[in-house]
Amino acid sequence: MGEQFEFEAPDESFDLALIDRSGFSFGPALNWEGARSAKDVGTALPKVKFSIEPGAFVSYQVSEGFRLRAELRKAVTGHKGMIGMAGADFVMRDRDNWLFSAGPRVTWSDDKYQDAWFGVAPEDSAPSGLAAYDPGGGVQAYGATASFLKALSPRWGVQTYAKYDRLVGDAADSPIVRQHGSRDQFSGGLALAYTFGSVGQ
Repeated sequence: MGEQFEFEAPDESFDLALIDRSGFSFGPALNWEGARSAKDVGTALPKVKFSIEPGAFVSYQVSEGFRLRAELRKAVTGHKGMIGMAGADFVMRDRDNWLFSAGPRVTWSDDKYQDAWFGVAPEDSAPSGLAAYDPGGGVQAYGATASFLKALSPRWGVQTYAKYDRLVGDAADSPIVRQHGSRDQFSGGLALAYTFGSVGQ
């Protein structure tokens, strides 16, 4: 009998486990965040360039159906800030036939990250029509993620996911959010999934 494919949440970064024993995993992680233009916001603000975010992750498989995971990353391009995520996932599955997961999330970011995405520099206040705003670092959002994966063949599957974040703190108080956005952030997707290595028989 082959082993079940390993669970991966749809919002976690690419990673490589350098330590993986007794349910504990640790290693490097890599994520990226897309650019933001003035058109995306709806007013004249500087562009936030494409961000590449290397970092590290740690996870602990408490039981077959419950996992804890945290990441901390530092952008080397784009916003140049630090961002971290911690969460838990409750997992139900029928071996490799289908898998459902859901769990809470909390997101933290430093002042560089929040300046890039939620700040308004004094020189940008008049062109944008927004009050100058200098946010600090801290907890950025609370939320939850859910996903469902259904096998189409021993290696191929289809996955759908939904994610909700509620901006809090300085991020939620940003005039960009209050006048051109929302504290409630929704995302979702549908994708084909492929399992590398051994698959269940």
